[in-house]
Amino acid sequence: MSSSDNQNKNAGRGAGTFQAKVVPSGNATGVEVPDAVLKKLGPGGRPPVTVTINGFSWRTRVAAMRGQRLIGISAAHRAAARISEGDIVEIEVQLDEEPREVAEPAELAEALNNSPQARMAFDRLPFGLRQKHVNAIHEAKTAEVRERRIRKLVDNLK
Repeated sequence: MSSSDNQNKNAGRGAGTFQAKVVPSGNATGVEVPDAVLKKLGPGGRPPVTVTINGFSWRTRVAAMRGQRLIGISAAHRAAARISEGDIVEIEVQLDEEPREVAEPAELAEALNNSPQARMAFDRLPFGLRQKHVNAIHEAKTAEVRERRIRKLVDNLK
């Protein structure tokens, strides 16, 4: 989780605030998005949104799963928003119209640029997955671990 996710105060089209129960969803948790909120987000089944719970914000997409429209809430986001599975929470949702760009560390950008195949594969990854890889590199405690994570990522993308 990057601080830019938490600080994103998108001025996109507001869809509103609603209350929902945090329920299990796959290997995470989520909340079901009411039809009225989906309608305000506009056409499209999986709109990009900014979600705010208890003052903590992050960028995501509405997911379609088992006939439901859900906003997934990872363990890290639950901890940051101070919520748990089973809680009834108030959720503010806004359409996220900002570009989905990930700031790459210089070493990662260089490694990707040196491998056109890896660069193309990385650029095709969804925003959230690119962000996850970049966060793992930022979280490395030593230069050796950082280099190893970059090397492994580039090798896996080839």
